[in-house]
Amino acid sequence: MSKEKTAREKRVRGVFQKVPGSGVYWIRYTDGDGKLRREKAGTKSAAKILVEKRRTEVLEGIKLPKNLRARRVFFGELCDDYLAYAKANNLGKDVDSYRIAKLKAAFGTQAAGIPIADLRAWFAEQSWEAGTFNRYRTVLALIFKLGMENQKMDANPAKLLKRHREPDGRVRFLNQYEPDEEVRLRAAVAKYFLEHMPELDIAVNTGMRRSEQYLRIDWNCVDLLRRDLYIPKTKNGDSRHIPLNPEAVNAFKDLFARTKGQGPIFAAKRGGERLLGPRHWFEDAMAEAKIKNFTWHDLRHTFASRLIMAGVDLRTVAELMGHKRIQMTMRYAHLAPAHKLAAVQKLSSYNAGVEKQVEVISNELPSSDSFNSYSTLENGAAQTHESDGTAILKTARATDTRTGTRTKPTLVIASENVH
Repeated sequence: MSKEKTAREKRVRGVFQKVPGSGVYWIRYTDGDGKLRREKAGTKSAAKILVEKRRTEVLEGIKLPKNLRARRVFFGELCDDYLAYAKANNLGKDVDSYRIAKLKAAFGTQAAGIPIADLRAWFAEQSWEAGTFNRYRTVLALIFKLGMENQKMDANPAKLLKRHREPDGRVRFLNQYEPDEEVRLRAAVAKYFLEHMPELDIAVNTGMRRSEQYLRIDWNCVDLLRRDLYIPKTKNGDSRHIPLNPEAVNAFKDLFARTKGQGPIFAAKRGGERLLGPRHWFEDAMAEAKIKNFTWHDLRHTFASRLIMAGVDLRTVAELMGHKRIQMTMRYAHLAPAHKLAAVQKLSSYNAGVEKQVEVISNELPSSDSFNSYSTLENGAAQTHESDGTAILKTARATDTRTGTRTKPTLVIASENVH
């Protein structure tokens, strides 16, 4: 037997070395879908066993794992995908970007399928309020969800993180703790930031969100003739109209005179570029006015709170605020005690009617001459005693409130001796 024949006999079909002489063997076979597959096996003996196993699986119709040779995906890649998606589609992309960066810094170098134990441990280390915890959990879940849509993930581990119960929404408004908070704030703005006074007036009198006021509206949205402000795209993705009171109209007129109705409504004094927010002046004004625990968003709370305290109904306030659910507006309900008192006082008219019925029934009771002695019981009944001590219960005529008819008087003799 020749050497060439011996070498040919030693060759195993479907087993080969990718790099000749390396000693690392691979297998080659055709799966059930007719697709040619290759797998790294290791030693030649392991390759022989594996190739026979794969051929048997094909004959038995066993499907191979989809990710058998799938590219390894890291969590950082999922973060980059979602960041690009958020910038193109989400109104809150700025806040999302910060959260995505924090999650990527923690898990970016790990494989995309992060164990739930690792996620729970990291979330437990954060000193977050319930609301912050839930916002991060939501972003994490959306990162994995997009990964599944892109076929880079098979599951969403974030769903196993339990949401925290959030307390009722915080409500803080001007003059809540000190009656002159607004006076002090306006004095500080007038002294140091007079050009920003219209921004404050518009915020207090329209209740717009910061992003709506500075980023969502332009002069095409302001109708000073009809006193209407149109917000084309809100946080919820819907549009809404806000009627303008005289204070808001005057503030918009002041800004219109400055800009000639061109460019952004809220523009920088130098250069005329759009202002992205009030932070560069509002925080200093609050410090100057010595008002604590108050943010720009609390001006929105001020708008809603004053409407409720003025007697405006919750449904109207919800529409003006752009709340999608009435539960969001219910946080202000406690500020309308007069409405609650009026509701409870309606019971008085009902109670008066009941008392009148009782009086009518009492007047129709049998006279005292019919009994030796009696005492009035419930439902207009009367009780007396015979000489032998037998208790006798007599009922008076009663009015049937459902039909307006009267029942006939009845006599019930109790078989109880009174001692």
